[in-house]
Amino acid sequence: MTPRRAAALRAGDRTLREHLIATAERMMAERGTAGLTVRAIAREAGVSDGVLYNHFADKEELLAHALRARAEAVAGSLGALPEPGTGTVEENLRAYVAHGMAAHTALLPALAGLIAQPEVLARFSALSGGEADWRSRLAGYLRAERDLGRLAAGAPVDAATSMIVGACHEPVLSTLFQGEELARRASPDAVDDLVAVVLRGIGAR
Repeated sequence: MTPRRAAALRAGDRTLREHLIATAERMMAERGTAGLTVRAIAREAGVSDGVLYNHFADKEELLAHALRARAEAVAGSLGALPEPGTGTVEENLRAYVAHGMAAHTALLPALAGLIAQPEVLARFSALSGGEADWRSRLAGYLRAERDLGRLAAGAPVDAATSMIVGACHEPVLSTLFQGEELARRASPDAVDDLVAVVLRGIGAR
């Protein structure tokens, strides 16, 4: 190992590959991905530019792994999601919605520069390895509550899932496509309002 590599790893027991992913993840969180170059990542990591290509096929592979690490860190910081059959459905849905909104907001800096980099997003998606993401967990939760009889028999849980996911995506997409000044912000009552619409609808009774 060269002195430069040794210095880059001196702070811990991570492999150089793990160190590069952690460095890129931190830079994503702090600066976003727009303009994030191999040279910038290498300098921040304390290695030469070419070292990255000893561990990753290209920059897109490294960014996909860094985005995956960022998503896992965000999810871990938000705590566990409720299990079916516990508490009340309304309380649990509030937790799922709040989790989704917080996660999407926290990932916004990392996503900001990836709209024009679909290859990174495709590789990020492939890295899930079939793990249950937040959307899948939400859909599974609603199906389980329906099976338990805590939601109406035949309740269209896929449509409810799409409604909740769309509401959590909206503030992020608004910021990405309209800019910070024009972005549509979720109000403090957004969680309660969305849960009320999902559970009770908006039709006259």
